[in-house]
Amino acid sequence: MNLFGLMETSGSAMQAERMRAEVVAANMANAETTRTAAGGPYHRQHVVFAANGGDATFAESFSNVSGSSSAGFAFPALPPLLGVANPAQPAGGVHIAQVIEDPGAPLKRYDPGHPDAGPDGYVAYPDINPLTEMVDLMGATRAYGLNGSAVQAEKGMITAALEIAKS
Repeated sequence: MNLFGLMETSGSAMQAERMRAEVVAANMANAETTRTAAGGPYHRQHVVFAANGGDATFAESFSNVSGSSSAGFAFPALPPLLGVANPAQPAGGVHIAQVIEDPGAPLKRYDPGHPDAGPDGYVAYPDINPLTEMVDLMGATRAYGLNGSAVQAEKGMITAALEIAKS
């Protein structure tokens, strides 16, 4: 890794965490959205990170997912990950491989007066828990801040090295 490798790595992580925070914000903003352009309620989005530098085993572990995980959360078959082995991305960094939709069933609430109510009077709402979203947002914010601190620390080390070189 070169002198600025940590900055590139932290910078890529900061971009990824910023996108994660944006996805969480979109989830929270659409927590009551019962009708989308695709039809039906909004579905919660999840961000999938991938290591830069063409980590084939990591990419294959997500590209081959079909069925349920050990936690019982089922993902549909995913398309190949984007951006893996992209030489423009710094080695050792991270990027957003994809944003996937939660395939979980929506919540049903009885509200016969709602314009999106079915013939039985139930409305399908997104299965979004504000507490889960806030925890995700706090994690993204904390990771973003820690990477910013790492960049500041490296800037200080580079400045100190330049000062030593002057004398």
